[in-house]
Amino acid sequence: MKINCIIIEDEPLALERMKEFVLKLSFLNLLAVFDNAVDALVFLKTNKVDLIFLDINLGDFSGIRFLETSAVKSQVIFTTAYQEYALKGYDLKVADYLLKPFTFERFVQAVDRAIEHLPKKPNAAAPRNFIFVKTENRLEKVLLKEIIYIEGMRDYRRIHTAAKRIMTLQTFAELERQIPPKIVCRVHKSYMVALAQIDSIEKNGIKIKDKTIPISETYKKNFFALINH
Repeated sequence: MKINCIIIEDEPLALERMKEFVLKLSFLNLLAVFDNAVDALVFLKTNKVDLIFLDINLGDFSGIRFLETSAVKSQVIFTTAYQEYALKGYDLKVADYLLKPFTFERFVQAVDRAIEHLPKKPNAAAPRNFIFVKTENRLEKVLLKEIIYIEGMRDYRRIHTAAKRIMTLQTFAELERQIPPKIVCRVHKSYMVALAQIDSIEKNGIKIKDKTIPISETYKKNFFALINH
């Protein structure tokens, strides 16, 4: 599912950083960028936007005024260098609040929260049993049934399959978008596991062949809900 988004940011350096983060997530479709809220409002009149990255400090017509004076139907993620606006952001029911400077990991968390509140788009197509991942200078096909687990290694993810190992720069968030959690589930900030490949679960560890994979508190509840469903 492609998510149409725009950026409203009047600081050139902050804008470039935000564009860089957006372009790293292949499911985000950046429609336009604006350095003021008025032009953005005009754009929203004739374009469907799912997600807005909105700077609060935009001169006379601030991001807060933008939301207070217009019927914005998109999900909104506030960005600002001033923490005191956080409470106001929640009053306006924004999806998340990013305090500058923020990391790419924190950015992904904010996007995930916004997506949870988007209406689900109908999809009549049958689920695919494979994905394509970017590795080196090509896209490589990976059968979902062959995935054993996926391991985070700094900037890379290593996909362990029955036949080979594949290194990719795709983020865990991107892989989670491509793979149904009932097949491969996130269990730790550095691991995803194929549920069908699990041999046993012991305390806070998952045994798959000769590998023990940790389960973190962040993902434990969702993991056990999946395996007990």
